[in-house]
Amino acid sequence: MGRFVPIAKVAALESQPAIEVVIEGRIVAVYRVDGEYVAIEGICPHAGGPLGAGTLVGTTVTCPWHGWQFDVTTGRHCLSDRIQQATYVVRVDGDDICVELP
Repeated sequence: MGRFVPIAKVAALESQPAIEVVIEGRIVAVYRVDGEYVAIEGICPHAGGPLGAGTLVGTTVTCPWHGWQFDVTTGRHCLSDRIQQATYVVRVDGDDICVELP
């Protein structure tokens, strides 16, 4: 079991669907989907693109560099079950969005 670390304020995702944060050497992309928050590893495995800067449609984010797509709720690549981004457990504590880190 890990520990929850605050990574952003809820207000940071009120006017946009995603943000990218660096926490303890990790780049994490945090998304607001249907009023809930989810987080995945923020670096696309194809060429290192910033998934937090990608376009989010429903639960699918498209990497802005080369178009790779991932389901942000599961981390799974949309075309290959062999490619998967790490996901993080997210909880809201007051006005802080927190992710669980190992």
